[in-house]
Amino acid sequence: MSVRHAILGLLHYQDMHGYRIKRHMEQHFGHMWSINYGQIYPNLKKMEEQGLVTKKEVARAGTPSRKLYSITAAGKEAFAEWLVSDPHGTMLLRDPFLLRFVFFGFGSKDRALKLVDEQIALYETQLEKRRENMRRWQRQGIYVRQMGELGLLLNEMVLDWLKRSRKEIAESADGEVPNQLMELSLD
Repeated sequence: MSVRHAILGLLHYQDMHGYRIKRHMEQHFGHMWSINYGQIYPNLKKMEEQGLVTKKEVARAGTPSRKLYSITAAGKEAFAEWLVSDPHGTMLLRDPFLLRFVFFGFGSKDRALKLVDEQIALYETQLEKRRENMRRWQRQGIYVRQMGELGLLLNEMVLDWLKRSRKEIAESADGEVPNQLMELSLD
């Protein structure tokens, strides 16, 4: 998924400002993709220069104006081309915690357990929100509902994995450190 196409897709639903785009992506696409403001605003600026989106200033009482972005006909066309293009790629899971997790054997077991506990709490909170959102997503059509269901299932799966991992780590001997570099192959 490219940030650019995710933004264009969201703008199909309604005009949005950068903060709302980021918040929406975090809340609804967090199981697929992470994003930061450093990705959103440069993409919006470039897409505006390319004529894919337009920007208008919206005045607000007592606060600075907001930049509201809308998709253009050219933006809809570029998005439609991307939508039917070959997705070519393997499953990609980008999670800073998981990258850290693989190296926990070089650190403190207590610290690893604390970090796993924090992730469990985070995923439990996210799962509750996803379950609440499913009622709304039921009315959004098959594709949004199916993605919502995938997010819910992934959330449940990762939460289950975290709990099993926590139990195994807690029961493991202290100081279990890998003695060689992993050799993985997905072939």
